[in-house]
Amino acid sequence: MTNTRSRQLARKRGLRAEALCALILRLQGYRILDRNWRVPVGEVDIIARRGKVLAFVEVKTRDTEDAAFEAVSLKQRQRIEKAVGAYLAMHPECANLHARFDVMAVAPWRWPAHIQAAWGWTNV
Repeated sequence: MTNTRSRQLARKRGLRAEALCALILRLQGYRILDRNWRVPVGEVDIIARRGKVLAFVEVKTRDTEDAAFEAVSLKQRQRIEKAVGAYLAMHPECANLHARFDVMAVAPWRWPAHIQAAWGWTNV
């Protein structure tokens, strides 16, 4: 399989995983504010709100849940945090909400695992 074809398949698998996670979040009472929100400094897969909680969710798809959780590196967390900083600056109406970083891990034939408040700010 060519490298380009492999990337295309991984992208499709990732989009399906994000759609599934967004559906699960909606079923749990979250309102999806945005998906694949991008700025030059980073990207957030899902931005969701429930009550006073504003969740910035990173979705990872791997062969196992553990591998998915481990795939969120420090460098990636820092990029996500920079993107969140930009989001919050552009959305002052969110200033009174409790922002947190979540990770949803998607593995074949398993219900996605959701870790709320997976990490705190890392001093970007």
